[in-house]
This record gives sequence, structure tokens and C-alpha cells, in this order.
Amino acid sequence: MQTTPKLHPGQAFAARRFRQLDAGEFEFGAAGSWQALFVLRGQHCPICKSYLAEIEQRRAAFTELGVSLAAVSADSEAQTRVLAQAAQPGFPMLYGMDEATMRGLGLYLSQPRSAQETDHVFPEPALFVVNPEGILQLVDVANAPFLRPDLDRLLGGLRFVIQNHYPIRGTHA
Repeated sequence: MQTTPKLHPGQAFAARRFRQLDAGEFEFGAAGSWQALFVLRGQHCPICKSYLAEIEQRRAAFTELGVSLAAVSADSEAQTRVLAQAAQPGFPMLYGMDEATMRGLGLYLSQPRSAQETDHVFPEPALFVVNPEGILQLVDVANAPFLRPDLDRLLGGLRFVIQNHYPIRGTHA
């Protein structure tokens, strides 16, 4: 039986560096502000494209809450550029995540079904939200393309957490 390590809410999130489309490196997880990182399957996934567009439609609401956004995949720069041109997100598009990083984040990985799908192992969707203290506040790791957080519910929950200093849940050992 295969196992996957899990990141746990309430633990310090080790900041990670990713390559950013048209902007050099991007660091996610450093203390200082609320940050949300959406993990994408990649350019080959039509759900990723529509989900990116949905995130973009709500970007102002995330910004109003003080939550910065980024999206990352294991795609190449060229593949990421195709996805970015299709979805037109106004937040950082990160690319080139390697298998060690994917495994370190506890992501579920998939093999392409064919060369027409993509040319590399890729992660299934996930979301990590880090609070201003650099602590992992929210974790959502899926194993299928259609399992993703409802963005309106996520925004409402983040609003409640931030405004009420709501504690991190799921930490009972």
C-alpha cells in the first residue's frame, strides 16, 4: 500500500520557491500576510482553466480580505503560458514544480494517460492557505480533478476566520 505524507494545519509552513511566469522566482509561505496557493493539474486539464477563471472573478474579494493568491503546477513554462493566456489570471502563475516538492506537499500524483494529455507526472488539485504568522491555516488535498473547494464558501470561511480570529481546526492529535 502506498502512503502519502500530510501537511497538518497548525504547523509552520516551510516557505517554498517556485518559478513565476515572466517574473523570476516567487516565494510562497513566508510569514507576513495571508496567502493562498492553488495547486493545478496543468494546461491539459479543462477544469483547471475554468477554475482559474473562477478564482480570477473573485480575486478582488480575496484582495479585500488581505489574501494574496498564486497558482502552481508541474507544467513547463510553455505549458503554463498556454494556460495563463486562456484563463488570464491577474495573480502569479507558478510552474515547474518537481516531484520532490509535490511529494513534500503531500500531493497526490498522477501519470498522464497518454502523450496527448501531457508529458510529465502531475499533481492533483490542492489548496494551501498560510496565515500571517507563516502557519498552515487551511489544507485541501484532492485525488481527482473535480474535487476543488467552492470558492464562495472558501471566501466566506476566510472572512469569518480573519474577522473573528477563528482558531485553526483539525489539530487534535
